[in-house]
Amino acid sequence: MKGHIVITGATGVIGAELVLKLINRGEKVVLLSRSPESAARKISGAAGYIKWDPYMESGEWTGFINGAKAVIHLAGKPLLESRWNEAHKEECYNSRILGTRHMVSAIAGATEKPQVFISASAIGYYGSFDRSSDSPDIVESGSKGRDFLAKICIDWEKEALEAEKTGVRLVLLRTGIVLSTKGGMLQKMLTPFNFFLGGPIGSGLQCISWIHIDDEIACILEAIDNPSYTGPVNVVSPEPVSMKAFASRLGEVLGRPSLLPIPKLAVQLLMGEGGEYAVKGQKVKPGFLQTHGFTFRFPDLVEALEDLVKNNK
Repeated sequence: MKGHIVITGATGVIGAELVLKLINRGEKVVLLSRSPESAARKISGAAGYIKWDPYMESGEWTGFINGAKAVIHLAGKPLLESRWNEAHKEECYNSRILGTRHMVSAIAGATEKPQVFISASAIGYYGSFDRSSDSPDIVESGSKGRDFLAKICIDWEKEALEAEKTGVRLVLLRTGIVLSTKGGMLQKMLTPFNFFLGGPIGSGLQCISWIHIDDEIACILEAIDNPSYTGPVNVVSPEPVSMKAFASRLGEVLGRPSLLPIPKLAVQLLMGEGGEYAVKGQKVKPGFLQTHGFTFRFPDLVEALEDLVKNNK
């Protein structure tokens, strides 16, 4: 096989939408998955479904790296889907670090290198802040954070950067909060709002750097096609907002009040240490995307929310 696109994390919120877009535009897509059978049931039309997990140093999957048009590495254990303990934190870390290390090793060993390696990261790279007013505008040159999520992102990118030694173009997707009704923060907030129990999480002062799922996918497609895309890319909308403003605008779109904040203590009781990060944010701007003329379909939060709620994306 040659000229195909290899994807890990294809059954996640971002991955599933990306695969469908790629298949619809005629690409040959190979999914690397812990459960190829489950991936095939969830997403039809791929050119291959191959066994892979972050801890596999070798196997049949490495052969599909050879001659690929792109390798898109999105896989990693969800960070905020369950209560934190040391085992959960270790698995979140290792799934990203080891998975990326093994992927880069496969790229180095490929006879015909992929044209581009697109590796997931996150705006957690810059660290987290409690109040939006205390947060500077952060672009890709922003300094590294010092908390646990920053350490994951920093070490994650460090592994991916090794791919540059092979001569392969590297893109690091520092993604913010992806808005979708099929997973993530927005999906979790919809239920209480639908029962007239909605409101901001925590103080409401923390900054939310968000992006509509369609713009996330468009950015990844551009990273595949555009050779000028290289290095870290903040995948966020141009207009971050406070959590209080986010909840208020969501209430407007749903025709529901936004009066009942979820206190920080309640989030901490539910998520343990992870609750600290659920009530923090960053004021991140898409410096690279704006410099390179990327056109956001949904730069406005209200329009983004209206589209998502109406179309159940």
